[in-house]
Amino acid sequence: MRRAWPALLLALLTGCSVASGATSTVVTLVVGYQSKTINTVTAGTLLRAQGYLEQRLSALGRRTGKTYRVEWQDYSTGAPITAQMVAGKIDIGSMGDFPMLINASRTQEFGDGRTALISATGYNLHGALNMVVVPVGSSAHSLGDLRGKRISSSIGSAGNGTTVRALTGVGVDPDSDVQMINQDPAVGASALRAGAVDALGQFVAWPGQLVFAGQARLLYDGAALNLPTWHGVVVRQKYASAQPDVVQAFLQAQLDATAYLNAHPMEAALKVAAATGLAPEVVYLYNGPNGLVTFDPTLRPDLISALQKDIPFLRSIGGIKGLDLSSFVDRSALAKLSVPAPHRPSNAGEVWFVGGSATVTASSPDSLLRLIRDSGRKVRAAYVDDALTGTRWFADKSFWVYDNGLHPFDVETEARSYVSAHPGSRIVDYPTAVRLA
Repeated sequence: MRRAWPALLLALLTGCSVASGATSTVVTLVVGYQSKTINTVTAGTLLRAQGYLEQRLSALGRRTGKTYRVEWQDYSTGAPITAQMVAGKIDIGSMGDFPMLINASRTQEFGDGRTALISATGYNLHGALNMVVVPVGSSAHSLGDLRGKRISSSIGSAGNGTTVRALTGVGVDPDSDVQMINQDPAVGASALRAGAVDALGQFVAWPGQLVFAGQARLLYDGAALNLPTWHGVVVRQKYASAQPDVVQAFLQAQLDATAYLNAHPMEAALKVAAATGLAPEVVYLYNGPNGLVTFDPTLRPDLISALQKDIPFLRSIGGIKGLDLSSFVDRSALAKLSVPAPHRPSNAGEVWFVGGSATVTASSPDSLLRLIRDSGRKVRAAYVDDALTGTRWFADKSFWVYDNGLHPFDVETEARSYVSAHPGSRIVDYPTAVRLA
């Protein structure tokens, strides 16, 4: 896989599109986004669906007398967005942490092709947005069981970075001990369902979608690495210099989308689901008030620190060459705006009942299960926090341990470790957990 990185990345730095730019009265902004990477929705799917960017640019046009045109380009991963930015064909793009660094490294090789990181979209400080899943009936119960197996992943993506790090951490060489197959997320998901690969290492929302549909089982939660994973917004510096008001309008529109998502989480989830074809229950798992993603455009120090820690790893596998991170991170545009602090209400779980327009919260895993049992209502989805990592997951897909109370774990290895450390405890299935609550 290390040998494949340079060739793959070089191949991605090609392509053609309608060039962006401006005439005397018409200014074009080309936005590259990933519709199904739903922790970028405030700079992509939801932003587009709500029309906030067009509204902000229309207001700008009334002040400048110019016409602003937005061209949206949807991609499955961040790599082709980088390729188009290098070619000067995309002006603003959203992508994950690993693709961001590759973007910075590649564009810094060109005099006027440099890019700048101007905002974050969504993050998880523990890394739970990247996961490894296997077929439901797989014989693999830990990462070590994947030795000799075929793993689908998008090389150069945040999900691939987590997969490689996780395998390395348990003594599995990603180059020689497994067969890493470079595939787009949708292709990899199909390959997993067809039995063409043995595991899928991907980013939000593919693991959740497959598990919710009963097509996969969670094998590894990226939160075990305890390293922040996040997505952000990158702009071509040449475009930002020529059109600073447009970049400012984009960030204002991103704040509009963030405020809407936080104020109307259920409605936002339904809109994103309608635009992407993802299950609403999966979108809400990630984008709900206590979901896996925290939406906050601030370029927090801990997020930038995480990028700094990623650089040596990317160098070691041939993903990047030189990189000046300080010249890539640009907080100046966002600093001109008032950015509210993210608000995350605290609860141990939620139930989305059929016919309900909002979820019902619970204060503990036991109370969540009692609520489900005693309501007499049909459940669309129930969400509960992992007892070890805090990762929110589907209650009926979790591994439950009974030990003077019920403890949910999103992966089997965590549950078995708990049982080993607590004599007398035992793993129970979900229906039994509901009965015992």
